[in-house]
Amino acid sequence: MFYKYKRMEPGLEEKIKSYIEERENDYLSEFSYKNKDGLRRKQRYIEDIRTKCSRDADRIEHTRAYSRYVDKTQAFFLVENDHITHRVLHVQLVSKIARTVGRALKLNEDLIEAISLGHDIGHVPFGHLGESILSELCEQCGLGRFLHNVQGVQFLDKIEDCDLTLQVLDGILCHNGEVHNQSLEPNRDKDWEQFDKEIEDVKKGKKDYVPMTMEGCVVRFADTIAYLGRDIQDAIEIGLISSDLEVPRRCRENIGTKNDEIINTLIIDLVENSYDQNYISYSKEISESVEAYKKFNYEYIYHNKKLLSEKEKIETMYKILHEKFLKDLRCGDKTSKIYLHFTDMDWISKEYLKNSSPVEQVRDYIAGMTDRYFERVFKEVMLPKRVTTFTSNGGL
Repeated sequence: MFYKYKRMEPGLEEKIKSYIEERENDYLSEFSYKNKDGLRRKQRYIEDIRTKCSRDADRIEHTRAYSRYVDKTQAFFLVENDHITHRVLHVQLVSKIARTVGRALKLNEDLIEAISLGHDIGHVPFGHLGESILSELCEQCGLGRFLHNVQGVQFLDKIEDCDLTLQVLDGILCHNGEVHNQSLEPNRDKDWEQFDKEIEDVKKGKKDYVPMTMEGCVVRFADTIAYLGRDIQDAIEIGLISSDLEVPRRCRENIGTKNDEIINTLIIDLVENSYDQNYISYSKEISESVEAYKKFNYEYIYHNKKLLSEKEKIETMYKILHEKFLKDLRCGDKTSKIYLHFTDMDWISKEYLKNSSPVEQVRDYIAGMTDRYFERVFKEVMLPKRVTTFTSNGGL
């Protein structure tokens, strides 16, 4: 006997749905996203008492891609220290900061949470260094640039086929925390056709698109707020920079130097300058200080020679695994990890497998790896196996 998906008694379900819609209409800002406006590609499921975006957040959290956050690099790879930030913590910090801002501005916290939890799912092993290496390999194969925001959409919309709302996927695509903006006004005029076009434009070189919701704009600001001070804190923790290193005077005086000071200052400034507005914005003075802080972090942390000392080895590892798995797919080697751990798994969308090429499948398999899994697979590929006895097929 098969389990029949349980439904709530119809009268009670409608009563709860009506209450949720009424609460949205009464308490949310006129500029906020309303769940009745959520758009799905397929609408395979009957909506229940959860809001559309609350259900999207649940779907994201139950994906295999979300599970792999636990060992994805945030800023510092190949570092053995349990106190530094990994992706799994970063997305929680982004969610908390963005929901604090969103609540103050009377925005939709369910949409904010869903975008926040999914925004970095497309990150690859070894962070932004790995992303640049994989991007070069993708361009050599004719796939265009590789970007983690586009890949996040690929995992959730194609590979695991979560049927998320357009508003959530748009927020993930447009979260670009590396680009600095003083203010963002949402581009509300989007549909699925426009969204798919934006993905292709980004892969071809267009650097930026603005989110279609206020909530997406908030997450984009929160991404920077979450990593700006935390990365400095982590860099000091691992000895990459000294605690005596002085940040620019403007940053010290306007924003602060400790993580809690930075978060507090930026949240307050965002709320004060965005309240009852159809945009999200810093003040001019704070915006300029945030931009200076980012430049400081890039110079002393992200481009630090000590952090990039293993760059050539990592490039070699990527190239070897990329070539190996592409060859395995083309030869149909079913003993390969790309079959055993990716294309033959039941959670991979059959539609994705039908419509994707071998080079796309290799890209997606490698992009989904955690740092430790990447290292382990590389060792298995490159190091000879030891045996105690041989079986008839030559194995253990």
